[in-house]
Amino acid sequence: MKPRIAVLPGDPSGIGPEMTAKLLARAHNIEAADLLLISDPLVLDSGWRIAGAAAPDPLRVAGLDALTFESGRPSLLAQDTMHGRAPVLGESNAHSGKASFEAMQLATEAVRRGLVDGIVFAPLNKHSLRLGGLQHEDELRYMQERFDVPGFVCEFNITGNLWTSRVTSHVPLKDVAALITGDAVQDAVRIIHGALVRAGVEAPRIAVSGLNPHAGDGGSIGTEEIEVIAPAVHALQAQGIDARGPYSPDTVFIGARRGDFDAVVSMYHDQGQIAMKLMGFEQGVTLHGGLPVPVATSASGSAFDIAGKGVAKIEGLQHAFDLCVRMARESATSSSPRRGASPGR
Repeated sequence: MKPRIAVLPGDPSGIGPEMTAKLLARAHNIEAADLLLISDPLVLDSGWRIAGAAAPDPLRVAGLDALTFESGRPSLLAQDTMHGRAPVLGESNAHSGKASFEAMQLATEAVRRGLVDGIVFAPLNKHSLRLGGLQHEDELRYMQERFDVPGFVCEFNITGNLWTSRVTSHVPLKDVAALITGDAVQDAVRIIHGALVRAGVEAPRIAVSGLNPHAGDGGSIGTEEIEVIAPAVHALQAQGIDARGPYSPDTVFIGARRGDFDAVVSMYHDQGQIAMKLMGFEQGVTLHGGLPVPVATSASGSAFDIAGKGVAKIEGLQHAFDLCVRMARESATSSSPRRGASPGR
């Protein structure tokens, strides 16, 4: 049984539509899953033009209630978010933010109805999303609310075989230390441990970073490592999880790149993101952990500076698509029959 994947072109003003066009121009991607495109056709047309690729003939559907799939042919749920105007490229704006936000709303509704098994989206722009109506910290917290997911959720960043999660995410740096609690550290480790096991890693080795320079240097540059992080690591070890640390933040990724660990749990956004993007920015994947279905995107941003130039690379989005399809296939194979099945299902 093929998984059903909703595909969103991201921010219309960035490189997302171009990346989506290049992704769909690869025939094996269209064959790998039943695809639901959610977009204003003008956004998709912009992507095809910039990519210089031929568009597949989509199966147009009137709405989620009428959703059907044909093997090898994407279904298109056409929005009217651009109101007849081509996207303005290279800038953050409310119009594009509203278009990408409304596509996300429809995709999450499709998940809630059991119509799709996963979501892949091209790069969004958080500022545009907020201008367009997003009231949450980010799209992950929006989806957490939409899916009624209690407790901890986290972005995973993946480059090659190395995964990262983080204890805090899109919050001001001045607020980070107060959010580093023993429960939060354990949540961040447990959620990535579970995801790695589901992805086929039998006994994940997880490094936990410190918060302060030199991991506190024995308490002389901060005590969070002694008072909070190390006790959390010991508690995780007692639960049978191979967690190690806290390690100095400026060296932990050296061992990770060498293959000493399967994952690194960082304390805040840039502590892990800078290292991961240096290790493989164009190949990186962001996976939203803790949601009921896989939701993945490339680690790159909307890249307004190169929007419209036709030079956007899609390795990261391709890896995100492959991961989402693989995870959704496993889930769909073990689930009960879904609504709106194609003939012969």
